Amino acid sequence: MRTVTFGVACSLDNFIARKDDAVDWLVWSDDVNAVTTEYWKTIDTVVMGRKSFEVAARQGQGAYPSVKNYVFSRTLKTSPDPGVEVVAEDAAAFVRKLKGEEGKGICVMGGGEVAKALFEADVIDEVGLNIHPVLLGSGIPLFLGFSRQINLELLSARTLKGGCVLVQYRVKR
Repeated sequence: MRTVTFGVACSLDNFIARKDDAVDWLVWSDDVNAVTTEYWKTIDTVVMGRKSFEVAARQGQGAYPSVKNYVFSRTLKTSPDPGVEVVAEDAAAFVRKLKGEEGKGICVMGGGEVAKALFEADVIDEVGLNIHPVLLGSGIPLFLGFSRQINLELLSARTLKGGCVLVQYRVKR
């Protein structure tokens, strides 16, 4: 079965972007680039919600190359990017189906409603966070409230150049 990883960069106070979607506070380094390059070799599918997709598109990132791209949306009927498939069905059921298919890992991008739905449905296997050394004070939260506690097991923690900390957890079942 394929591994579903919720992966995201966040501030120390648990925001993934400023209120205006800006991520100008992200710290980039050779370490981050190397980690990202290695991670992309382990996946062949990216899933995200419409809001995350629209933010990425405004920043010049449409479809991620060399992987299948799915965007969950109740309002977007077709994708302006031919490399992205819009999915109107239930995100948890869709990802559960993907997990059972042959392939590499599945990355859940962004946060918000899609991540919450996938955590609630217990389809996320791992959480990878690149925690940046900044307190934004406000912005778009990393996690929305869950209806239950989700226990995690630490798999690794690593300090990166620029003061970032990369942590990886497994969802305990």
